[in-house]
Amino acid sequence: MAKVAFLGLGVMGFPMAGHLVAKGHEVTVWNRTAARAEAWGARHGGAVAVSAADAARGAEFVMACVGNDDDLRQVARAAFAGMARGAVFVDHTTVSAKVTRELSAEAAGLGFGFVDAPVSGGQAGAENGALSIMCGGTEADYAAAEPVMASYARIRRRLGESGAGQIAKMMNQICIAGLVQGLSEALAFGEKAGMDGAAVVEVISQGAAGSWQMQNRHKTMLEGKFDFGFAVDWMRKDLKICLEAASEVGASLPVTALVDQFYQEVQAMGGGRGDTSSLIRRLRG
Repeated sequence: MAKVAFLGLGVMGFPMAGHLVAKGHEVTVWNRTAARAEAWGARHGGAVAVSAADAARGAEFVMACVGNDDDLRQVARAAFAGMARGAVFVDHTTVSAKVTRELSAEAAGLGFGFVDAPVSGGQAGAENGALSIMCGGTEADYAAAEPVMASYARIRRRLGESGAGQIAKMMNQICIAGLVQGLSEALAFGEKAGMDGAAVVEVISQGAAGSWQMQNRHKTMLEGKFDFGFAVDWMRKDLKICLEAASEVGASLPVTALVDQFYQEVQAMGGGRGDTSSLIRRLRG
C-alpha cells in the first residue's frame, strides 16, 4: 500500500480518492473548496490538507484531477513544492499535450516522475471504480503508478512517452462527439417519423449500430433528461484541445469541428451544464 495525495475532488476525483482508501492506501486530499474536502474526509476517513503542497508532502504518489491547463499548472507547481525526489505525479485531468510535456520536463528537473493519465468512463465509471486510463510517460514511472491507478480503473495502459495519454484522450473525445451526434440525429428523426425510439434501440443496439452511448444514454435522451455525466461546457473545452492539436499536426477533423459548433448552440440555449447527450435538444426545435 502507498502513501497517496489526491488533488481535486470534483465529480470524478471525489469517488476516485475514495476507492484509494477502500483499497488500503494512506490518502490525503486537497480541494480548492475546503468544504468539499471536509465532506470527503467525513465520508471516507482520509486526511484533509490545507494546501496542495501540504497534501503532497511525504506522498509517494500525487494524483490530480482538476479543470484545465491553467488549473493544472497552478496545482502541479504547488504540489511540486511539497514533493520529495522519487515521488510520481499522476495527472488525471484532460489537458493539452503541450502543458503535459511542459510539466513533465519540470518534474524531471526536480527529480519527480510524471505520468499523464486522463480517464474515460464518466462519473459512473469513477463511482464504480471502472475507469479506462490512457497513459503517457516513462516505463518506470508508469510501472510504479499502475498498481495505485488500479484502485479505480478497469484498464490502464501506457501508450507512449509524455503526452501520449492526452493524445489518446483526444481520440476518445473525437469518437464520442461523432457517436453522440449520430445517436441524436437517429432519435430525433425517429420521433418525427412516429417511431417508438426505445423499441427501435432495443433492436439496433444489438447490431452494428450499438455503442456505449446508445446503451447508456438513449432512454434519458428520449425522456429529455440531461443530468447524467460530463457537461457540455467541459466537452467544448476538450474539443477545443482536439482541434488545436489537429491543427498542430496537420490532421483534419471536419465532423469534430461541426459537432463543436452544435455544442456551442446548446450552450446558447442555456444548456452548458447539461451532459453531452443534450446535443439532441437542438434537433427538436
